[in-house]
Amino acid sequence: MQEPKDPPKRKWIPTGTIRKEALSELSGLAASRRHPGILWAHNDSGDHSRLFAIHADGSFVAEVEVEGAANKDWEDIALDDKTLYVADMGNNGNKRNDLCIYKLTEPESKNSRVKAQKIRVAYPDQTEFPPKKTEWRYDCEALFVFRGKLHVLTKNRLAGSPFFPSDSTVLYRLDREDLKKVNTLTRLDSHTQLGGWVTAADCSPDGKTLAVLTHLPVASVWLFELSGVGEKLLSKPVKRQVFQGAKQCEALCFLDHQTLLIGNEQRELCRVELASFPSLPGA
Repeated sequence: MQEPKDPPKRKWIPTGTIRKEALSELSGLAASRRHPGILWAHNDSGDHSRLFAIHADGSFVAEVEVEGAANKDWEDIALDDKTLYVADMGNNGNKRNDLCIYKLTEPESKNSRVKAQKIRVAYPDQTEFPPKKTEWRYDCEALFVFRGKLHVLTKNRLAGSPFFPSDSTVLYRLDREDLKKVNTLTRLDSHTQLGGWVTAADCSPDGKTLAVLTHLPVASVWLFELSGVGEKLLSKPVKRQVFQGAKQCEALCFLDHQTLLIGNEQRELCRVELASFPSLPGA
């Protein structure tokens, strides 16, 4: 049986609304494990370097300035134990050669500022800035931690235009965190026909499931099983939920092993259970 092009759609029903006016262009979410109920969030490009602590219903807790960082195009955030990582890897024109990931100790929610370290990164297969228009695949809005290492998924484009999405993605891993050199990413895997370009990703706390958010032309979340796949983390898609009326979905995180929180740039949050996702044929 072939996988249907468009699985059954689920109506987008917000379960929360971001109430802090300054958090106006949500681009990343990460759920704290040290402080239950706290989520770390940030804006897209154009904001200064700051994080927001919020609850899953969108209520505001605190604002934290990130020293030693600049928000050129922050696109996602990930958490590994006590360490937060913020990906400044937005690259709409595919011409940046200053991509980086900021590393900082997770602050207490009451803290007003925290210092960051800058990890410079580069794709192993990009040699031109920008590359040929047919090779615009060096933008990234998805960052997650798996087995103690950072991974990123690219947001690809067709015909070299910021406005024509490709539904393919490439998976890379950061194997070094050298603060004095540019760290070349390791290419691991790829996937085509995701139905939209990738805007966020997160790994479940138990390390068993990878959730990948897509947007434009179809907003959906894919679930990939991670057991027995080695480095090919995109090889076992098992579930997919398509959303209707989700607007511009840009952020996603696991609240626990079986619950996701998805956010859009219209300040809406939507809590969904993995058990409610339709299974893919043959999964």
